[in-house]
Amino acid sequence: MTRIADNPTSVTQVGGESRGIALLEDSTGRDNMQQLIQLRWIAVVGQIVTIAVVHFAFDIHLPLLQMSIVLVCLVTFNTASLWRWRARRKVTNGELFVALLVDVGTLTAQLYLSGGASNPFSFLYLLQVILGAVLLRSWSVWTMVAITSACFTALTLVFRPLVLPAANGVLFNPYTEGTLICFAVNAALLVIFITRINRNLRARDARLADLRERAAEEEHIVRMGLLASGAAHELGTPLSTVSVILGDWRRMPVFSDSPELLQEIHEMQTQLQRCKSIVSGVLLSAGDARGESPSETTIRTFLDELVEEWRGSRSPLHFTYDNRFGRDLQIVSDSAIKQMIHNVLDNALEASPDWVGFEVTRTPDDVQLTVTDAGPGFTPTMLAQLGKPYQSSKARPGAGLGLFLVTNVARTLRGSVTARNRPEGGAAVTVLLPLPALVLEET
Repeated sequence: MTRIADNPTSVTQVGGESRGIALLEDSTGRDNMQQLIQLRWIAVVGQIVTIAVVHFAFDIHLPLLQMSIVLVCLVTFNTASLWRWRARRKVTNGELFVALLVDVGTLTAQLYLSGGASNPFSFLYLLQVILGAVLLRSWSVWTMVAITSACFTALTLVFRPLVLPAANGVLFNPYTEGTLICFAVNAALLVIFITRINRNLRARDARLADLRERAAEEEHIVRMGLLASGAAHELGTPLSTVSVILGDWRRMPVFSDSPELLQEIHEMQTQLQRCKSIVSGVLLSAGDARGESPSETTIRTFLDELVEEWRGSRSPLHFTYDNRFGRDLQIVSDSAIKQMIHNVLDNALEASPDWVGFEVTRTPDDVQLTVTDAGPGFTPTMLAQLGKPYQSSKARPGAGLGLFLVTNVARTLRGSVTARNRPEGGAAVTVLLPLPALVLEET
């Protein structure tokens, strides 16, 4: 079983699905507000063009001053909405509802100044209702229906009449032409807006599915962590008992007089100490160890000590270590990162007992850890499913969790794990960790 299974860093995002869903809702609300802002700019341009055509081309006299004031108010509100959208704060259902009410109010004012309910552009109320049905909650939609119905009813009673020119045929009269234009505008805006909203919803659903998949993986890690922690507690007593027995054996004449047996006992005690260190590391990662705390170190020192410990406990036949990190930076030693790197090195050693390489490089914002080997490499299926549990070439139960756990630890640090097959043979696994997640902030 891998050693990083119960590291707390690898499960810090458990329960993060609800937070992720909240973030998605915030993003969707901002996207919807952005669509309304763009649609409102289109409405402003459309109203300017329509008023100009009706007043000057159709020779229908409109109250240009009053209608211009309404347009200025709409432009001012849309500018404030744009500033609100750029603030990147959560956009609530109430804010979207108020925004649509402002649109209904300006439309009502323009219709009042241009013939009331007899104006063919009164059908634009339907556009507001449809937008509300797409964007708002149920109570808000029905409130919007009631308000638009009340506005339309009021416009049948109170409005500023217009003097229309004489009709010239069935199709060539102001009302019919206005109705055709209103239909075309409604249809075009609905196609544009609904298409964009559906695209936003599909993107949200895709992100939500990814969050749920991650939550399921992290729940799996929690279960493994609980099992590992319980096993570590249970192993503590028998390991201590074996340690006492081996100490007694060293003092017994039958063993102390035999150099070969003493050597065997020494080797057994060394391996027993290694087992106890592993158990202590598991308990420390689970938060059950006492008297130990993270210590301040540097990236180069942390990696050098990590490699020295791994080399001493594994004794690889040939091991190449190249630390080209550059200018050193202070960090807090993290057992999760240590166990993650050990896990990648162990996998490489198991695949390639003759040689393992470990290279450390630095980009402006990340530290790059690359572990290479001369083994058989990854199959195409394993590369395609990198980071998924139980993807392994080892034909034994429980195999395939190493890179899965490594990927999740890196993910909690906003890093990434990639793997590839080397042209000269073997495989390379690259762990990219962002420096801001590791480096101590200067005080």
